[in-house]
Amino acid sequence: MTEIRLKKIIAPSFYQVHNDIKHYGHLEYWLKGGRGSTKSSFISIEIVLGLLKDPNAHAICFRQFGNTLETSVYNQIKWAISALNIADRFKYYKSPMRIEYVKTKQLILFFGLDDPEKIKSLKVPQGFIKYVWFEELNQVAGMSEIRKVKQSVIRGTDEAITFYSYNPPAETTNWVNTEANVSTPGRLVHHSTYLDVPSDWLGKIFLLEAEHLKEVNELAYRHEYLGEVTGTGLNVFKNIEIREIPQEERDRFDNIREGIDWGYAADPFAWVQVHYSRKYKRLYIFNEIYEYGLLNTGAMERIRQKHFYAATLTADSEDPKSIGEFWDAGFDIRGAKKGPGSRGYGFKFLQGLEKIIIDPITCQNAAREFQMAEFEREKDDSIRNEYPDKNDHTIDAVRYALEADMPYALKV
Repeated sequence: MTEIRLKKIIAPSFYQVHNDIKHYGHLEYWLKGGRGSTKSSFISIEIVLGLLKDPNAHAICFRQFGNTLETSVYNQIKWAISALNIADRFKYYKSPMRIEYVKTKQLILFFGLDDPEKIKSLKVPQGFIKYVWFEELNQVAGMSEIRKVKQSVIRGTDEAITFYSYNPPAETTNWVNTEANVSTPGRLVHHSTYLDVPSDWLGKIFLLEAEHLKEVNELAYRHEYLGEVTGTGLNVFKNIEIREIPQEERDRFDNIREGIDWGYAADPFAWVQVHYSRKYKRLYIFNEIYEYGLLNTGAMERIRQKHFYAATLTADSEDPKSIGEFWDAGFDIRGAKKGPGSRGYGFKFLQGLEKIIIDPITCQNAAREFQMAEFEREKDDSIRNEYPDKNDHTIDAVRYALEADMPYALKV
């Protein structure tokens, strides 16, 4: 199959991903986006190409519910085979559902995750499962279920590739959205939209419907067609930007602050390193330590590896003993002043910033906690008029780090 031919059936936004797969660049591909982004079409093509390339490889396609397989992944694989102009090389079966490459007896299998017993007994006649596809990932309960399935089906190879495709749920706290922000070795996350696809592939009706929704309900358009995580409206922080902060950008930071939220067993020890730009009201969170069961001596050793010599450590003042230990060890550390209303003021200060930029590679816990912070609802569905007080260890550490930059600190 020539690259010229492939470019006629693969959208331009996937060219680099195609080359990455071709050269075994990653083991996991998280392909997310809105309607019409052709991510499922792309995955189906890559699976068929993979079987043609490796005669020992088989594939398995999952959806949460078995009764949705035929009208989704099964037909999608059939489309890919037809688009590659090799339909005469395959046989199609529906009971049990599978597609067979006649020449080598390689199989593409289809299973619903709602029938786990069939997955446990799964075996292929020869070779191994090399390609696994979880379609509509947001319908799956969580990563624990994914891991169980992969442990059952991936054996006999270190080159198995897993594809995940989904439209991101609107809720920031949905496990799919938070997991996609976790930096994991061997994982590539890719976002695409219908705007990346040649318009003649989509048709006039699709484009007209997209533009109409954009006019009448822009938030719904952004979620459904652009694949944006628009949130539930209960997010505490609506000024977050998740992106890598490269070293050349860090080298320009001149107002570095560090904060500590104490913890050991029930709660983690959390240390953060941030830069606050007063001129632009932008906060950069670029280093963290987040660990359960970490003794002060261990924390000191870890911090020394990242500590900026001119930065003052500000820590939760409720543990003066730990503050004293850090001071005796040579750290320029002080307890946060806190005071009545200081927690609420700290949240308001952070909400009022133009941007809170978090590096998800070096600060995955901060990225998770800031994105997941949401106001709670009362029983009558009204919004509770107080800031959430859970899963906020890095947020508290950031508040302490910035205490000297907050006008409130001068009044306490």
